[in-house]
Amino acid sequence: MNIFSKAEFEQRLMHTKASMEKHGLEILLLADPANMNYLTGYDGWSFYTPQLVAVVLDEAEPYWIGRGMDANGAKHTCYLAEDHIIGYPDNLVQTADNHPMRFVADFLKRRRWEQRSIGLEKDVYYFNARWLEELQLALPNKDFLDCSLLVNWVRSIKSETEIKYMMRAGKIAELAMQAAVDNISPGVRECDAVAEVYRAQIRGTREFGGDYPAIVPMMPTGEKTSAPHLTWTDEPYKDEQAVNLELSGCCHRYHSPLARTAYIGKNPPRQLQTLADNVVDGLNVTLESIKPGITCEEVELVWRKHIARFGLEKESRIGYSLGLNYPPDWGEHTMSLRPGDRTVLQPNMTFHMILGMWLDDGGFECSESFRITETGYQTFADFPRKLLQI
Repeated sequence: MNIFSKAEFEQRLMHTKASMEKHGLEILLLADPANMNYLTGYDGWSFYTPQLVAVVLDEAEPYWIGRGMDANGAKHTCYLAEDHIIGYPDNLVQTADNHPMRFVADFLKRRRWEQRSIGLEKDVYYFNARWLEELQLALPNKDFLDCSLLVNWVRSIKSETEIKYMMRAGKIAELAMQAAVDNISPGVRECDAVAEVYRAQIRGTREFGGDYPAIVPMMPTGEKTSAPHLTWTDEPYKDEQAVNLELSGCCHRYHSPLARTAYIGKNPPRQLQTLADNVVDGLNVTLESIKPGITCEEVELVWRKHIARFGLEKESRIGYSLGLNYPPDWGEHTMSLRPGDRTVLQPNMTFHMILGMWLDDGGFECSESFRITETGYQTFADFPRKLLQI
């Protein structure tokens, strides 16, 4: 059973083919599991072995090509006709002297498609150098074009159904953040608090359950709050200690990340409280500047001018496009809120704005996931924007 209508898949395919034609492509081979899901509905934890979706301009439906044992999974989750679900034999899996990309090459040859213009997603997590080498050996006269972000850009404007799932993910993010706040206290092991966060992420609400997020909970403590991408340990929390919380809700692979910083104790250091106040004010001001028609870099400039008043600067981007994805990332790799990105904001583009300030001896994070509306923005979650105290 699929969570989107066939009509929506057909609309997505139509936009993808239009982009292919602009790039002079007749065939597109997709290795990104999010893009495979977007165009077919396929949803399985099988991306550790080679799998592809082939989009052909003059074919009404894409082809899913993957491990034979996963073909039934494709039949359960894809909207495709069964003859568009192609499984390869298991003796190709993790074999030194053979490879599934040889099967893909034979698939193209049998249909006499090898002479057509073919695009590949060369810069995605699940397409590596061996894959490309095997394709080039099997099709030595073929020049494969790099089309790594073609479908990502098609995905940038969400449908109302996609927005609905991101709103649900936002509600799950609220529950996950509250679970973190409720379970962090002196003497509690970090891993035990994280276990409750996971429980909230997967359990979801009475009306809808949660999915596994593409990124694990980021919950560093103490001086480790100076680093953005640390997770947790089995050490107990201590009194008078800060904890960064970057979590996400996920519904049908659609994400809504949410970041906050909490302080265990009644008297947070003045420096941390001041930093928190300045960052939260900056988040509020920057969000209020958002409206259709302005560019990504114009949004970032509002933030940059704000923190400059306090003698602060942030080298990294302050946000990015997000939505449908699989591990290890929930970002779409297209738009970024940073200088030089002149992408014009349009309704139903979706972003995660994360204003993390990571200093030498600590840090503070506050973020919101949101969509662009006809007049401004709408956040997916509702959780206090402040330095949380536990």
